[in-house]
Amino acid sequence: MQQPDFGEPMLNIEQLIDAYRNGYFPMADGSGPEAEISYYTAWKRGIIPMEAFHMPKRALRTFRKMGYEAGINQQFEAVLEGCANRESTWINPVIHRTFLYLNQTGSAHSVEVFRDRKLVGGLYGLALGGAFFAESVFQDEPEAHKAALWFCHRHLTERGFTLWDAQFFTKHLGQFGCREIPASRYKTLLRQALKEPVTFV
Repeated sequence: MQQPDFGEPMLNIEQLIDAYRNGYFPMADGSGPEAEISYYTAWKRGIIPMEAFHMPKRALRTFRKMGYEAGINQQFEAVLEGCANRESTWINPVIHRTFLYLNQTGSAHSVEVFRDRKLVGGLYGLALGGAFFAESVFQDEPEAHKAALWFCHRHLTERGFTLWDAQFFTKHLGQFGCREIPASRYKTLLRQALKEPVTFV
């Protein structure tokens, strides 16, 4: 794969894809263009098993009341910007450009949440084989981030994905079925998922 030249710095694409295939992911230590970017992994990995995903009934009622609708790759850059638009973020301009390129070339994808055709939430991540590496999520209206997770799970299930990588377990993600597994188990699941002949779109 030839490294693209946008006239501005971005991560090496081959190194980034190889990192994800081996259980690593990039994060910037700040939001500025000069922030150092490092690759990280976790000794205990957070994943959301497809068969164990759960959405609180109260949230589902809110989705219906708000009239949320799903989108796939309709406003990737807007979702990326929504995820980065917070007081503390690891999505700096270099990561922004890198994932925008990955979306344009078919590896990174977004799940949008719309209300009255207006983007009110969403998430984005990287898809390789049957593995989806969720990167970040945002919302501008109540429970829209939960709607993004709900729509994402539905889409991943329909497409035949077997691994939904959340990187780290948190109590918040736990309510949706996220669990923590040893790195050794994660690597086994990752190897299996990468062999799956499925695509995000």
